[in-house]
Amino acid sequence: MGDGSIEARSLFDDAAVRGLRNDLALALRAAAQHGLGEGVCNHFSVVLPQRPDWFLLNPRGLHWSEVQADDIVLVDAQGRQLAGRHPSEPTALFIHAAVHRIAAKACVMHTHMPHATALTLTDLRALDTTLSQNAMRFHGRVAVDAEYNGLALDAGEGERIARAMHGADVVFLANHGVIVCGEQIAWAFDDLYYLERACMHQVLAHSTGRPLRPVAPELAARVAAQTLGERMQSDLFFESLRRTVR
Repeated sequence: MGDGSIEARSLFDDAAVRGLRNDLALALRAAAQHGLGEGVCNHFSVVLPQRPDWFLLNPRGLHWSEVQADDIVLVDAQGRQLAGRHPSEPTALFIHAAVHRIAAKACVMHTHMPHATALTLTDLRALDTTLSQNAMRFHGRVAVDAEYNGLALDAGEGERIARAMHGADVVFLANHGVIVCGEQIAWAFDDLYYLERACMHQVLAHSTGRPLRPVAPELAARVAAQTLGERMQSDLFFESLRRTVR
């Protein structure tokens, strides 16, 4: 696959890039283990530090639980595959190429994970970041794309989604799913995991039929700052996945 360029093949086999391929594959397998995937759909990507206009992506047709470093593919900002032994999925190319290029995000994780997606079906379309402690870590970091517009099968739809993010780390896509972004794979995965936990807590709380008791926005903002003040816990979580996920 790919255009066979010497630069692409050389970078694809570079030791640092192989490390990124390993980490991206690990994140995918861990997401599958935690029930965050959906069949062979959805996609994770990360840009190459050496070429920010190129990014690594999981291939089409593989269940996340089986993805290894050698399965990851390399594509460019136009969605053209440069290296990798598997094909790429069209909606992945259109969404991720646009988010990397327009929103300038290093790591992009798109899922239809169940509780987060459930909230995109409600009138609010998103998580209330003043409820659980897990939700508060996302206070001030969430955007909502409130209009579902069908499958992202063209560059225009990918660009529309990217612009709807308005620079946020997390975007809830109406009637669709979520996108979680981060500066590195470990941090993005940590946010993805805790976002689904926070959404699950909100869905369960609503199911009780009892009134909910949010905290003041100022407190939620303070918790968000505390969480983002150090990401050692995110790194430790990812290292634990490296030891436990096969």
